[in-house]
Amino acid sequence: YRAELKSTREAREAARFLLLKAPLPMLAKGPYAILSATAVASLPVWARIPLRLPYLPIAEATGVRFAGHALMRGLRWVTN
Repeated sequence: YRAELKSTREAREAARFLLLKAPLPMLAKGPYAILSATAVASLPVWARIPLRLPYLPIAEATGVRFAGHALMRGLRWVTN
């Protein structure tokens, strides 16, 4: 789908809403922030640039990846 992706105002607004303004209870905001940062970290750079998403390779390789794995392990533990 790479050739079909476009950087539109609507696409950037949707990304901003999902990443920063999702209507969640206060208790869910922390885990959601970790989950969304992990999702952004999994995107290739060519997909981030049109949406104006940050690329922080050192932070993503260490903190974000670790936090995402820890969150997923916790969710798996809770759901078993």
